[in-house]
Amino acid sequence: MTAFTIIIPVFLFILGLIGTFLPVMPGVLLIWIGMFIYGILTEFQELTATFFLIQGLAALLVLLIDYIASAWGVQKFGGSRIAMLSAVVGLFIGVLFFNIPGFIFGPFLGALIAELVRGLPIDKAILSGLGTLIGLLGGILLKLIIEIIMIIWFFIAI
Repeated sequence: MTAFTIIIPVFLFILGLIGTFLPVMPGVLLIWIGMFIYGILTEFQELTATFFLIQGLAALLVLLIDYIASAWGVQKFGGSRIAMLSAVVGLFIGVLFFNIPGFIFGPFLGALIAELVRGLPIDKAILSGLGTLIGLLGGILLKLIIEIIMIIWFFIAI
């Protein structure tokens, strides 16, 4: 293994992990692509078809978690679909302009504002905002755990 064959995948792994927190970057896909590029560069000598199949299924699971976790949080706390979408917009704007505090408060404020605009009372809007935030952050945490396991397995395999 040369340094070049590992630099590109590691770079994509880092971008992928960052993408887990940013809704516009396909985090897990970057991680999987990094593994595939490594396979191409090494002529698939160390990574098997089974490895790529299981990693692909893990990547698909990560993509589904976005919808499942957010929907669960919205449903569990009585939020609307527009609150969930507004939470994602709030996450993006929050991270873009306010970094870590924006990551936490952006989704909550996005959902809260959406529910207030819909005419919900403040207490129900706050509860909806919290549910949306819990679902979104829980999903991000679960995705991050799966992605880290994918990367660890990659390094074990090579």
